[in-house]
Amino acid sequence: MNKPLEAVKEPAVEIRFGQVGLAQVRIRTTDAGVILDELTGRVASAPQFFERTAVCLDLSALEKEPTMSEMRGVFDAVRRAGMLAVGLAHGTQAVDTLARSLDVPVLTQFRVQGKATPVQPPVKEVPKAPPPPVEAPVLHPPSLMQHQPVRSGQRVYARNSDLVVTATVGAGAEVIADGCVHIYGTLRGRAVAGARGEVTARVFCQEFHAELISIAGVFRVFETLPPELAGKPVQAWLDGDDLRFARIGG
Repeated sequence: MNKPLEAVKEPAVEIRFGQVGLAQVRIRTTDAGVILDELTGRVASAPQFFERTAVCLDLSALEKEPTMSEMRGVFDAVRRAGMLAVGLAHGTQAVDTLARSLDVPVLTQFRVQGKATPVQPPVKEVPKAPPPPVEAPVLHPPSLMQHQPVRSGQRVYARNSDLVVTATVGAGAEVIADGCVHIYGTLRGRAVAGARGEVTARVFCQEFHAELISIAGVFRVFETLPPELAGKPVQAWLDGDDLRFARIGG
């Protein structure tokens, strides 16, 4: 007699990579009390964005390398404020060592800006080689087009390109692009441009009622957005570390 076939067991675990919303918190002190006070105020001002949100800690603004006990206090302050610190931004070797001791990952999506000028290696003379053949230019991916309204709870992400939305972005919705975000309609949700750190990216919208605007990790929530621009065609861009807004055509 033939033995019955055993049922094929599904794997207990699947690993997938995808776009995950992650805020960056740059700390300028390791004073846990000060951090707790400021973050508590931020969370209270916009709990729908910041409460229990995952954040990456950037230590590049500290004057000296923090100790292990100081960082444990910082992590505890972030947690008590309502956020969840899940890792450190990629930086120095000391940051890597600290992350190992804290048992948290180093997140390479967030790279701190180095201040040192890299040393150039000496130039060696080499025999001249014939010129390489002319290659076709590398074309960037076309813009992702979104013609349907982006409703509350939905997220649209344009990887390595701009995002063009020809409809509305509702409250609670999120539109993200590695390049610029163009919204030819009303923006009531969140718009994130330069998601992978492109500081020249911009956000454009036809009717400005945004809940949050972010460019290359620098963001502002609706409580701090210019009220005089409400309902107007607006663009947003980075000027250094400042997020600026202006009326289009004004």
